[in-house]
Amino acid sequence: MLASAYLGDRFQVRGPILIVNSLIALIGLPIMGFAKSSAARYFGVFLVTAGTNANIPTALAYQANNVRGQWKRALCSALFVGFGGMGGISGGTIFRAQDKPRYIPGISAAIACNCLVIVSVLGLSGYFYRANRQADKGRKIIEGSETFRYTL
Repeated sequence: MLASAYLGDRFQVRGPILIVNSLIALIGLPIMGFAKSSAARYFGVFLVTAGTNANIPTALAYQANNVRGQWKRALCSALFVGFGGMGGISGGTIFRAQDKPRYIPGISAAIACNCLVIVSVLGLSGYFYRANRQADKGRKIIEGSETFRYTL
């Protein structure tokens, strides 16, 4: 988490860090779910925890950096945290007791969600990159400000 924060601030990017963290979680999820040895499964848990927990503040920063205006940013942050809470609630219905010890539906849902993060970040970052280029050329004003640029 600290490495993600440091690198994001150092290079002024959030999207690539979100993708890398999701890839770390995507590596850990199959190990956690399908490995035979307990040691390997615990290693998978470590990777999943590292990738997903580091993505929470990174995703909040990605969202906050790309919204202009205090009230708009506050609303977006509240919605973001609220949807995160709904994810915790849905986890109880996805990781069911009858699916133990492998929890295939839950692991599959987590894999799908990390893939969705990657696709979403790629799509948004592509849009942000094009908008920034147009704004640099004077063809577009982003969020009502000539100086505002999206953070990739």
